[in-house]
Amino acid sequence: MPDRPYVLLSAAMSVDGHIDDTGPEPLLLSDAADLDRVDEVRAGVDAILVGATTLRRDDPRLNVRSAGRRAARVAEGRAAYPLKVTVTGSGDLDPAARFFTTGDGPKLVYAATPGVGTARKAVGAVADVVDAGDPLDLHRLLADLADRGVRRLMVEGGTAMHTLFLTAGVADELQLVVAPFFVGDARAPRFVGPGRFPHGAAHRMRLAEARPIGDLVLLRYLLGDADE
Repeated sequence: MPDRPYVLLSAAMSVDGHIDDTGPEPLLLSDAADLDRVDEVRAGVDAILVGATTLRRDDPRLNVRSAGRRAARVAEGRAAYPLKVTVTGSGDLDPAARFFTTGDGPKLVYAATPGVGTARKAVGAVADVVDAGDPLDLHRLLADLADRGVRRLMVEGGTAMHTLFLTAGVADELQLVVAPFFVGDARAPRFVGPGRFPHGAAHRMRLAEARPIGDLVLLRYLLGDADE
């Protein structure tokens, strides 16, 4: 068993780097074809991770939508749905969120030590809550996922999670979809925040694929030694 899963980051952003606007509803950045592509990628992983801020803001389901893809997973001896994972510092989670109430798969919460009690009180009945250290230790989190049999992890955001995984140097692949418009609002969340990233101008990511999807563009980068 590897010491950590293969980590794939997935995001869609505007031309000026925003993953949402400041409106009350999530900004639609993808089209139907790209959403189906994302569903296919989800069907191929063992776990999907988002941050608690994304749960509170977007209330995502994070399910594999295609019945055929779920059936294929079961035929391969896997669960119909990947493990759902979230990360929280405060433990402030809503058990009625669709993350917890949809899909038949298990749910896993990694909480920083100060937030463990709050998280267990809030969602302990519907999820396994794991102490991930203080400050939250990403390497400890990934090792625990590996121990649970997770070989491929898909990280779907938001800003804090993408920044955390990229600055820690534990991302193997980035699938970034660019939508052909601008948000133009400095208050809107961005793909990543400030940080010390291993892949600067002197250490560029390797472009593995550039694919038009309607008027969108998928850019797939390899960040480590993996060749997938």
